[in-house]
Amino acid sequence: MQLNSITSRRYDVWLLAITAAVIAFFVVVMHQYAPAQQHYAEISQLRFVSDPDGRFDARQLMGDSSIDWQPAANPVNLGMHDHPYWFRFSLPASLPEHDADLLEINYPLLDNIDVTFYSRGNPAPLAHKRLGDNLPFAYREIAHESHIVEVPRSEAPIEVLMRVKTSGTIKLPLRLWKEQVFIEYTSQHNLLMGMFFGVLMAIGLSNGFFFLTTRNLSFLVYAGYVFSMMLTLAVLHGQAYAHLWPAQVWFQGRAVVIFANTTIMFAVLFTNRLLQVDQHSRLVSRLLTLISLLFLGNILLSLVLPYAYVIKIFLVMLSTVVVFILSVSVWLAMKGNVLARYHAFAWSILLLSGLTASFDNFNLIAFPVPSTYLLILGAAVETLLLTLVLAISYSHNQEEKTDAQNKALEQEKQALDAQAELMSVQQQYQAELEYQVGERTLELEIALRELSEANRELENLNTIDSLTGIRNRRHFDKRLQAEARLSRREQTPLSLVMVDIDHFKQINDRYGHATGDACLRHVAKLLPGILKRPTDDVCRYGGEEFAIILPNTELEGATQLVDQIRATIEATPVIVDGHPVSMTLSAGVGTTIVGYDEQELALLKLADRMLYAAKQGGRNQVHGQFLTSGQDT
Repeated sequence: MQLNSITSRRYDVWLLAITAAVIAFFVVVMHQYAPAQQHYAEISQLRFVSDPDGRFDARQLMGDSSIDWQPAANPVNLGMHDHPYWFRFSLPASLPEHDADLLEINYPLLDNIDVTFYSRGNPAPLAHKRLGDNLPFAYREIAHESHIVEVPRSEAPIEVLMRVKTSGTIKLPLRLWKEQVFIEYTSQHNLLMGMFFGVLMAIGLSNGFFFLTTRNLSFLVYAGYVFSMMLTLAVLHGQAYAHLWPAQVWFQGRAVVIFANTTIMFAVLFTNRLLQVDQHSRLVSRLLTLISLLFLGNILLSLVLPYAYVIKIFLVMLSTVVVFILSVSVWLAMKGNVLARYHAFAWSILLLSGLTASFDNFNLIAFPVPSTYLLILGAAVETLLLTLVLAISYSHNQEEKTDAQNKALEQEKQALDAQAELMSVQQQYQAELEYQVGERTLELEIALRELSEANRELENLNTIDSLTGIRNRRHFDKRLQAEARLSRREQTPLSLVMVDIDHFKQINDRYGHATGDACLRHVAKLLPGILKRPTDDVCRYGGEEFAIILPNTELEGATQLVDQIRATIEATPVIVDGHPVSMTLSAGVGTTIVGYDEQELALLKLADRMLYAAKQGGRNQVHGQFLTSGQDT
């Protein structure tokens, strides 16, 4: 899509303004509502031990001083492991006269968590609690998106022993809250998350409604992308399990992979449609379609394969595809596609936030806010920017349609004016004739002859195509009707040929409309010279289509003649500004002996179908068929 410089600069300003506004809003919100560091600091002496054989139990770990505990920093991130890990840490005393203490594990995707509380110096456990996504949501002690348990009361410091086993990443962000503080924080946090998901829901619904009213598939694909991203983030933050499918444990274990794959599948389809990649490279467009099918296949695999395998496949595909899509956008942007430039910018934001979150997940870089919030920031900016890009695309397409309609109306007005002028000329001749009849009887014959010649000239002009100089559609309709009557009366075969220049739009796009007009004139000049009989007639049917009427001609002879025409055009390029422009023709031939009124219309439809078959067969060829009297066209 090409935009003028003023419009492009205006959209650039909107793009930067939206990005800056969302980032500023995010920074302000995170500064005001991010959990204080003290909630992490109150968890001390955090350490862990791996249990690949599953040989440890709580009593052994609490009583055996020879266990090699490894120190850890909160939040813990040990990567992806399929065997259990044990964690041990200390909490301050939870006195009865104070608010209840709540221990939060702020990573909703852990499968199995066993938590045992001990009062320091006492080997008997204070409480034992089970958590995790492998249990229905209703089993949770506190109905919250994160894994939260109440710390039992104890006047002495508390030792916590925790066993974690999951099919995904072993990530353990631990926070200790006072109940009142946690309630206040949760209220603020839910407000912000509700605002974020509300915006995504509004964008998705509005694009769905746009599709229903415009039938533009780009809106439907983008709505699917927004809803899939919304569900992916809802699963990562625990809202989906809490509110959408709280009893579906099996589905919860696969929801991340299903919706993440769906998000990227819709993103690839949207990129292909929005940027109209097929107009620049059919190969790249087909690759994007293939990529979307691969993600669809990964969705189906996630229903049967374990989560640990499918998520690794997804991450490998994701890292490749995101870079590929970004490269396609940059490539199209370098070719002058403004939408591709905006699309590349939006994907860069999402890619940056995704890489930042990945670095945080692998503990390469520490951030003061959870990595999932970085994904929310990237998703918010990218979604809003892509919404702007889609709106720009639709607006520009509508403007092009309006311009085309206005141009067509102007041409129609000019045609009506020419017709009115023609009528005026005719009326003028009629008036002059009547005056001369009244004045001079002797000049009546001369005046009538002049008027007759003028009318013949006007009629001839009305049947000549102004661009090519051959007969036009109006002449063709009359001649076809006349030859059909002759065929019916004398029971002789009538052949009708429809000819179309192959890839004419590409010639116009590549060389310009002036070259396209030269090609039309070239074909119109060659066709009459190949026809053998004065009764044969060639007309310009419209656009790059020509029609040939061959009276008293069998199907075989007509097909041979048209194939000669095709070979001549192929071997005779047109020279424009000293450069040869080659072209080919596709043709459809229909032959019949007319047996009833208006059968010539059925013959025309048959020739059109044969032309379509030639096009579908690879172009630069001739297809023909005989039309019987009872044949359904």
